Amino acid sequence: MQYQLDARVRSFGETVSELSGEDIYSCYQCGKCTAGCPVAPEMSHTPNQIIRLIQLGLKEEVLASLTIWLCASCETCTTRCPKEVDIAKIMDTMRIMSVKEGYACKEPTVLKFNETFLNSIKNNGRLQETRLAIAYNLKTKQFFKDMGLGQKLFLKGKMSFLGNKIQGKEAIQAIFERSKVFLDKGER
Repeated sequence: MQYQLDARVRSFGETVSELSGEDIYSCYQCGKCTAGCPVAPEMSHTPNQIIRLIQLGLKEEVLASLTIWLCASCETCTTRCPKEVDIAKIMDTMRIMSVKEGYACKEPTVLKFNETFLNSIKNNGRLQETRLAIAYNLKTKQFFKDMGLGQKLFLKGKMSFLGNKIQGKEAIQAIFERSKVFLDKGER
């Protein structure tokens, strides 16, 4: 007897597969992604649970989950997956879908950090830790939060105030512009 997934369940999973370019149905829940995830203990759902929720069509639970925002995109899960499912790419797709569909992140500082991090790369061509910390602390109104640590890092020469300049910053900005066009159209 062949089991049929109902249309609602299938359409969410197919949408995720199409947008991410990953076949979420090839995951057979071995748990290797979760075993290697450095952030899993902090997540409301583990990486393999997120994939299973997608497979089951539980869109609201996935898009409202703090897990998709805590994913560090370190790709440990991806390298451990025996089916070569790029879970980090799926998590990124879930964050995009969550924002586009108006789901509020349960932890607003996580969303603010995500936005600040991406803006830092877009504007500077690479991550500049000092500017990231300053911008994030201003956004979250924690003005002096990292002052002591920042002083220590500056004094030891581990962090510069201005950051390093890179060549080809325009190419990075062009990538962001192309991504914006796809995101506005709901494509990936």
